Amino acid sequence: MKELLYLKDEQLKQLIEKIFVSYRETFSDSKKILDKYSIGIAHHKVIHLIAQYEGITISELLKKLKITKQSLNRVIKDLIKLQIIIFKKDQIDTRVKHVYLNEKGLKLFDEIFSTQKKRIYKALINSNSKEVLNFNNVLKKIINE
Repeated sequence: MKELLYLKDEQLKQLIEKIFVSYRETFSDSKKILDKYSIGIAHHKVIHLIAQYEGITISELLKKLKITKQSLNRVIKDLIKLQIIIFKKDQIDTRVKHVYLNEKGLKLFDEIFSTQKKRIYKALINSNSKEVLNFNNVLKKIINE
């Protein structure tokens, strides 16, 4: 652990590059599936969040994605066109819409997830439990969780 106290800028640059490349590779695994539907990474992020947080509101999506309403609206319109999401009005405040993946959307999410899962699973299975826990803890700190 002492070596961490002496991290040089070059080592940090290499770590940032590894984070970038791991992100790129994880998301490129699903590119063929996204291309099949003529959608991109922005759509994938929204699909992922809707799957993870079933019934998420537009407001919550905006907060999690840290994007503008205009950007999200473009993606939402595409997902509506593909007929993979549905909206349900809030029972208390009817101005609030909750977003869900329909059956077709869930199938698409599962297809994307299964390709990404292979890479992540392979990395985790080839690591010991201490490495996995430490990696998870470091990721949480990077994202300020």
